[in-house]
Amino acid sequence: MSSTEQNPPTATPPSEHPAASDHNPAAELLSTDEFSEYMLKAKGEMFSVFKGLVEHVSQLTMFFNGGKDMILTSIVSYGDRGLVLDLGASSEMNRKALEADKLFCVTQLEKVKIQFILRGLQRIESGGRPAFLAGLPENVLRLQRREYYRLTTPIARPLKCVIPVPSTDGQPQLIQANVADISGGGLALAGLPMDMKIDTHMEFMGCKIELPEVGSVVVGLEIRSVYETVSRIGQRSRRAGCQFIRLPGPMLTLIQRYIIKVERERKARESGMN
Repeated sequence: MSSTEQNPPTATPPSEHPAASDHNPAAELLSTDEFSEYMLKAKGEMFSVFKGLVEHVSQLTMFFNGGKDMILTSIVSYGDRGLVLDLGASSEMNRKALEADKLFCVTQLEKVKIQFILRGLQRIESGGRPAFLAGLPENVLRLQRREYYRLTTPIARPLKCVIPVPSTDGQPQLIQANVADISGGGLALAGLPMDMKIDTHMEFMGCKIELPEVGSVVVGLEIRSVYETVSRIGQRSRRAGCQFIRLPGPMLTLIQRYIIKVERERKARESGMN
């Protein structure tokens, strides 16, 4: 291994989440298509990120089985052989992780979001204790531009996006969807109807979003990812990750103003509680 092994403590993982609920933790993953310019593919660049994660003992969340399962872990060491990671606190989750062929890893390093995919785990002994070994990921997403801070929209004051969808009679059909999160680069739409024709790389122009107490923005959206969700009452719908198309400066300013406003309100509430 190319770095000194450490033994960071493991934490108890949260309770199991539904496979595809409206609050699926896997939905927190960023679209790699949307942020492809921040993808690190050279081994030296990835090793630099891993070095920082080891030195800071950064907690890493690993999702698998379609987001149904997750464990909390840390990178112990790294090298040409791959990554050595701590086991999770649950032996059952560790067993499931070893059986998974695709694991989504999300963490932060000095407020910079880090994301990568591991293609399977092995159980090994490292420094006299059990650990996971994974081959090096194909790439690592390191997102550090402040304008792409992704805000989860408030449940109490949900954002709505009105999408003009072309129809056979020439008159666009207006579809309303919830905005699950938003950034300066794009947004995630939730609650899209199952019968809506939507696929990756489709474009929808003239979409309107009302930002409470800030103003309205009209944007073009390119669909970057689509997947199905199931609510707690069993209702099926679809969710889509979208990238803004040539977002005008004034519209970006309004979105940033909205994000700052919501974050300030959240911090004020937290301060009041404390």
